[in-house]
Amino acid sequence: MRSPFPGMDPYLEDPALWPDVHHGFIEGIRAYLAPMLAPYFYVRVEQRVYVTSPYEDPGYPVLVPDVVVTRPLRESAIPSGWPGQPAITAPMVVETLLEAEIRDHYLEVRDARSHQVVTAIEVLSPANKVRGSRGQQAMLEKRRLLLEGGASWLEIDLLRGGDRPAPLAGRSDYVVALYRPGHPGLLAWFMDLRDRLPVVAVPLRPPFPDAPLDLQHVLDDLYARARYADQLDYAGPVPPPPLDPQDAEWVRIQVQRWQAERIQGGTPSS
Repeated sequence: MRSPFPGMDPYLEDPALWPDVHHGFIEGIRAYLAPMLAPYFYVRVEQRVYVTSPYEDPGYPVLVPDVVVTRPLRESAIPSGWPGQPAITAPMVVETLLEAEIRDHYLEVRDARSHQVVTAIEVLSPANKVRGSRGQQAMLEKRRLLLEGGASWLEIDLLRGGDRPAPLAGRSDYVVALYRPGHPGLLAWFMDLRDRLPVVAVPLRPPFPDAPLDLQHVLDDLYARARYADQLDYAGPVPPPPLDPQDAEWVRIQVQRWQAERIQGGTPSS
């Protein structure tokens, strides 16, 4: 079953659901590209590992729920006092927030003969979009190293919230940016909530032309395989950031139409 929306489904941006969407979307891109590129190139899932802290990383709140549990300490856990001395006042127990090791997954298209990275494909997560966060810093460092090494970088941003670089900020709800080594600028595909996701270019090495990546096909396939239609609460509000009134009304109509067609046993159309 398809989503109520012709392009990105804003309900998939729920922070609690996004890790599952992110994982499935990456695997979907690999499944789409791998048969097309074989036997000259292959697609591999790679990871960046970094340690985050609630006290030093501004991106920590989007990774770990900002909840600190406080509870009374059982009296039996308090050691008895010294004879003739006042009893120790019972403290409260505040659960310690441990430093978390984060593993960011992304894709690399590699040359099947040399095994060199040709293009990296990054699907952004919330922590990558917090200015100054460790997640953003780790991603930018990886991008810099790959570009300096001659690889291209395809960055897919399907999250309306968060930070974007100045050339891309404030221009659309969603964006895909392509960085090519030695190229003076970047190529960008801008999409709004009502737009179909584009077919974007995945750079290869000569004599091969850029490979087409149909992002809408990948998203539609993921939506059906994961059965998100049975998981999402379309009666609830769209996850933040809030929509403007016109888009909010459009979302309401799309969902209403989709639900009516679903009840009638038809296939919701976009």
